[in-house]
Amino acid sequence: MGRITGQTSTPTPSANYMLPYFGALFAVFIALTIVGIIGIAYYLVYPQIRIGTTISTSPISPITNGLSAIESVAKTLTEDERKIVTVLQTHQGKYLQKYIKTETGLSRLQTHRVLARLADHSIVALEKTGNTNQVTLTDWLNQQQ
Repeated sequence: MGRITGQTSTPTPSANYMLPYFGALFAVFIALTIVGIIGIAYYLVYPQIRIGTTISTSPISPITNGLSAIESVAKTLTEDERKIVTVLQTHQGKYLQKYIKTETGLSRLQTHRVLARLADHSIVALEKTGNTNQVTLTDWLNQQQ
């Protein structure tokens, strides 16, 4: 019957093809709103991040307690590390590793490991010299003797 009057029984496409995209767009809008609210709350809670506001910090002055740098460092060293630093101090802060080994009584391997540990902590500097290393107390320790 529908064919006589020109009507068809199949549905025609409508404007509802955009409907799934509105859900995604709504979710993005909600997410942006939540992020904005959190951002405003963070800005109000932590005022030091405002542009132009600086928190004044006083410069940190070193605690001196009447001790030199080498005495302060010596308190934190192990016995073997202290032996090596003492040998370096007696030789004006510079000595060959093979002579340090002899004077401290440590084995070659122990001396190497202790010196590597001291070099990692920036207490000594190692420089390859032939078959041995030239060991030097770093400037910040050597200058205050």
